[in-house]
Amino acid sequence: MIKTVLKIDGMMCGMCEAHINEVIRKIVADAKKVKSSHMKGESSFLSAQEPDFEQLQAAIAETGYTLQSFQTEPYTKKFLGLF
Repeated sequence: MIKTVLKIDGMMCGMCEAHINEVIRKIVADAKKVKSSHMKGESSFLSAQEPDFEQLQAAIAETGYTLQSFQTEPYTKKFLGLF
């Protein structure tokens, strides 16, 4: 899995977060744990492969927001093992 963090300009409220989450789910079909924060100005999600950032940027721009930057890193699930 790959964790992607997007820095997005223009989010002002919870509804803005919902719009961005909807765009991410539409463009990245296998996106999981999609979260956005207008306070931090960022969105994050997990996916099996690296997303197409040009496509994401265009879709986000269509909704009136600006994708400023992105970062990807390998994601490993954290286990709280008892053994």
